[in-house]
Amino acid sequence: MSAPDVTALLAELERSHPDLAEEARTAVEWLTGGEPLETVTQLDVCEFLWYTLPLKVAPPNAGTMKGSGDMERLARSLGRLLQLGGMDRYAAMCVSPTTLQILRTYAREGEDAGTTAYQQALEATGVLPPDVPELQWSMIMGPEELGAHIACSAALELAIVAGESVDRTALTRRWLTEPRADLGGDSWLNRVHGERLNRWVLGRGPARRELAQPFEVRLHAPVAPQPLPALHRLLSVAASGETLPLRLAPSPAAARLRDLAERELGAIRRDGAKLTITDYGMRLLKSKSAMWSAVTRLLLARGEHEFEVSAREAALMLLADGTLMSPAKLRERVAEVVGGEGWHPATSLEDVTGPVTDLVAQLTALGLAFSDELAVRMDRPGQLAALAALRAHALRPRKYVSSA
Repeated sequence: MSAPDVTALLAELERSHPDLAEEARTAVEWLTGGEPLETVTQLDVCEFLWYTLPLKVAPPNAGTMKGSGDMERLARSLGRLLQLGGMDRYAAMCVSPTTLQILRTYAREGEDAGTTAYQQALEATGVLPPDVPELQWSMIMGPEELGAHIACSAALELAIVAGESVDRTALTRRWLTEPRADLGGDSWLNRVHGERLNRWVLGRGPARRELAQPFEVRLHAPVAPQPLPALHRLLSVAASGETLPLRLAPSPAAARLRDLAERELGAIRRDGAKLTITDYGMRLLKSKSAMWSAVTRLLLARGEHEFEVSAREAALMLLADGTLMSPAKLRERVAEVVGGEGWHPATSLEDVTGPVTDLVAQLTALGLAFSDELAVRMDRPGQLAALAALRAHALRPRKYVSSA
């Protein structure tokens, strides 16, 4: 049975409780955004009461929210409207001790304390979809991801109301990955990935977009994990009990690999004058997929500034087809691509030299690229590693930072 029309409910409230009607009108407009009342979910009500109301909504005829009294009145007015509409469970939330406590926390202790209380209360409801292996939710969601988040939350809410024992992670994974008739046989996960890939392609600068465009389709499917023989051998020796003397004189690539395993992966550690494997390194050694994921994510995880990540990303795209390039030409092309992305100060060849040189050394040490003073080229495993790294970077969740 559909929920009553908001206009009819407001008219009824005007007759029965005229003192609440104006506040209820303000609250329900914020809650529904003009959509039918029947589309509202528990997550919508929670987010309105515990976040939007205290931070964004001013009471009628008032410039700003002065204290918890006005907020509580708006919440109570909304509750009365929802009760008239037969939405008793949501109405009870409007006057619940949790809602009153959160609103008073905002008023007495400020935004940070109020937001913390809101987040804790929202998690406790059980209707907030958790991060799952296939998807970490963004702080800033596009339309497809928002639709997926709302759908997953509604499914969790229905399961809880039905009295089911809910495995939130399992239900969220199923809801995200199963083909759905209402999506034309597509899945929510596929929709979200497509949206994130498109956002990634449409990044800064025309040169960057032109370079990234062919990868939008190529990165849609996961890349199968590949063996990493050089790293596997290093970890195997460290795990065998035959510890590695630090005073050996390895080749530059071997020294770089050892440094990568110790400082960047945390897979080996110094034990006096020797190196031994860590618990994390042992997990990588036992799982090809874990080692592959750790290494490919590392390719675009270095650098304290997003600029360095952009330079490495451009280099991976330029090398991902196995193209043979001189190191100088690679740096030149990266500078051209990144230079059009609007960084300040303007990008120079010198700026990209460090991150590109480090990336090539990293790839060479891992056995994913050949490089010398004359040429750089990725073989097939290296090309796949580049695609896996680019995919992980493109599909990352959006955070509240200026460069994300």
